[in-house]
Parts: sequence; structure tokens; C-alpha cells
Amino acid sequence: MDLYVWGGILAITLATVVARTVLLLLPGQLSWPPSIDAALRYAPACALAGIIAPDLLFVADSGEIAANPKLWGGLVGIFIFATTRSMIATIGGGMLVFTLSRLGLLPF
Repeated sequence: MDLYVWGGILAITLATVVARTVLLLLPGQLSWPPSIDAALRYAPACALAGIIAPDLLFVADSGEIAANPKLWGGLVGIFIFATTRSMIATIGGGMLVFTLSRLGLLPF
């Protein structure tokens, strides 16, 4: 590898270390305003939605949303969790609908 690649690896490593340790290295206890603290509670859910939503909504092979088995499995999973609050039922039901839809055994 040449110097350009090693420089990139070093820069990314340094940025990661600084970003993860800057709050730990600050003196004293850091206090957030209540509005920022309330907003940070939703950060993990927003990040997860940002990762999952494009995969559920967009299909590389076709432009049709209705032809996406991931979308139907996700919608069924959301419905099951909203009604039962059972993670096992959510995973099982969503995967069942996804698999049946992918195999063409469901009308959608």
C-alpha cells in the first residue's frame, strides 16, 4: 500500500478516537440542557430507522413498492408488535410474511 492509503487509515483512526473520547477527557461533569437531553433519547431509534427504512421501501430490481417482500414483512412485524408487544411474535410473523411473499405464495 502506498502512503496515501496509510494516511487515510491514520486520519480515520484519529477522527474515530477523538470523536469517541472527547467527552470523557473534558474536566468536570458535563451537563446538557433538558431539550438536548430529551432529543438524545430518540437518537438510537432514529439511527435504526434510517438504516432500515431505505431497505424496506426501495427495491433495486423494480420501482414498485408493492412488489417488495421486505416492506410487507416489515409492516406485518410493526402491526404485530403494536398489538402484542411480543418480540418473538414480531420476528416470527414478519419473517413468515416476508418468506411467503418472496416465494410468491401471497397475493402481494
